[in-house]
Amino acid sequence: MSLADITEKKQILRKATIEDVEKIYKLINSFAAKDEMLPRSLSELYENVRDFYVFMEDTQLIGCAALHIFWKDLAEIKSLAVQGSYQRRGIGRKLVSVCMQEARELCIAKMFVLTYSPEFFEKCGFCRVEKATLPQKIWSECVKCHKFPDCGEIPLIIDVTK
Repeated sequence: MSLADITEKKQILRKATIEDVEKIYKLINSFAAKDEMLPRSLSELYENVRDFYVFMEDTQLIGCAALHIFWKDLAEIKSLAVQGSYQRRGIGRKLVSVCMQEARELCIAKMFVLTYSPEFFEKCGFCRVEKATLPQKIWSECVKCHKFPDCGEIPLIIDVTK
């Protein structure tokens, strides 16, 4: 066995499990504490664990993202987060890609995101839109947010059928 074999880390992208929820909670809320994304409660994460993907390195949760279905032709990428020391290594892009693939498999035509980092999503092919084009999101979730109506998040959308 060489030194390279010893130091090589096992990385995997997979659906989240109940055991991941507390780690997802800590990751998301570490960014929320810096006002870089909206916070999520443990109860919300447990209720929506089936929406989440996680990127793991050995047993460490490095990143997460959720695909949340809103309507027959519309889904949202929520809670995309990658630990700071692992950013700019393609992990966020991989998480977006797996969410897009699942949307295609479910025959969902469009995906959107609300974000404080629109440039990242533009690099992934998303285009900026007005929030008014997403009434399902605004009137089902945004109105319940403590930052409503001016959270400052930028809405972007992509057609995943192309």
